[in-house]
Amino acid sequence: MLIKIYIGILIVVSLITFVLYGVDKSKARRHAWRIPEKILLGFGLLGGAVGGLLGMNAFHHKTKHGYFWVVNILGLIIQAALFYLIIYKL
Repeated sequence: MLIKIYIGILIVVSLITFVLYGVDKSKARRHAWRIPEKILLGFGLLGGAVGGLLGMNAFHHKTKHGYFWVVNILGLIIQAALFYLIIYKL
């Protein structure tokens, strides 16, 4: 049951993160108010790494900023480690 909840949370947070990247890219094109980088990075680190990486690729957004790759991949590693802990240690 816990694993289903965890997967559900990851899906929701990843979808939100993906949308945030798309909205930020749209705002960048229009020179409008932007979503702060710490929000994008925070969502990627705290559950939305898949959505962040997909958003970076789909919208070609923040792909030249190495720290976005690092933070999203680190988030992916953390999320995979938690997945492992939930399945095999609880």
